[in-house]
Amino acid sequence: MNAPNHPAAAPGVSAAPLGEATAWDAYVAAHPAATPFHSRMWCDAVTAATGHRCHLVAARDATGALTGILPLHHVRSALFGQALVATGFAVDGGILADDAAVAATLADGAADVARSLGVPSVELRGGVLPMAEGWMREDGVYAGFARDLAADDAAELLAIPRKQRAEVRKVLESGLTVTTGRDAAERRDHYRVYATSVRNLGTPVFPKRLFDAVLDAFGDDADILTVREDGRAVASVLSLYWRGAVMPYWGGGLAEARALRANELMYYALMRHARAKGCTRFDFGRSKVGTGPFAYKKNWGFEPRPLVYARWLAPGETPRDTNPTSAKYRLQVDLWKKLPLWAANRIGPLIARGLG
Repeated sequence: MNAPNHPAAAPGVSAAPLGEATAWDAYVAAHPAATPFHSRMWCDAVTAATGHRCHLVAARDATGALTGILPLHHVRSALFGQALVATGFAVDGGILADDAAVAATLADGAADVARSLGVPSVELRGGVLPMAEGWMREDGVYAGFARDLAADDAAELLAIPRKQRAEVRKVLESGLTVTTGRDAAERRDHYRVYATSVRNLGTPVFPKRLFDAVLDAFGDDADILTVREDGRAVASVLSLYWRGAVMPYWGGGLAEARALRANELMYYALMRHARAKGCTRFDFGRSKVGTGPFAYKKNWGFEPRPLVYARWLAPGETPRDTNPTSAKYRLQVDLWKKLPLWAANRIGPLIARGLG
């Protein structure tokens, strides 16, 4: 049953197979609010890398044309439970629709798919927020950071607040070098750096095949930028390029990266690299409110924009907890930081694939 003042649902919702490629691609390409996480490229990559099946909830008009989509990954985990997630391993996505009535249809359809599969919850990480019964808003946890890129290197430096700008100037005079690419060597070095970084934070690493699948699916719209000291990778980031914006998505650094100011060079070099690719905007992604990454992005001159997500729960169910900063995981996080890297890389992907 819909809540009061909730737009009437439009007819024509269905769960479509992944094979509806042409219509899906065309709808995402034409919709101004589409993100890379609505794309079939992203959904296929996640499915190929993790085995999480994608259910495309679609709405159509009387002619059969798409009027809205909601891709959902069925994430299953012995540790974290199961959920339909829009979309897996993404920070955005959610309902993409022509109007409020279609959005209501998709929200109802997502709940219907969850019931049919016996899944206790649906998680939306962006898009239109459903207002129907059974849905709840989740705010105050994450903020997004994005701003326009400056016209050139000099203007980009001036756009960075004074204290952070001084750090960037220092590292520009260092002997660190930067490489970009998508080949096997860049992928290997990126994964080693990223896996080490998240292990040091006490977090299990995603499967390497997820990074490979995303790079392969997005082609020239995804690449890796790596900062090197005497040829050795010390910081690295895998970025997406979407409608004129660069999105540094999976990045990290070794323990010595901080002293070397490698992260400062990495993000400034990425701004330069993205501008050369024709980008006009830098999307620094999301961070949890009150954390170090949140403060770091503010130091670069980015203003936080509160993110509001939504979750549907079946009656009597409680939300799954996948937050690594949660008190219930404090002991596990501390122990994970002490694991040898080879062990963390062997066990981590088995755990992380269940986070979705």
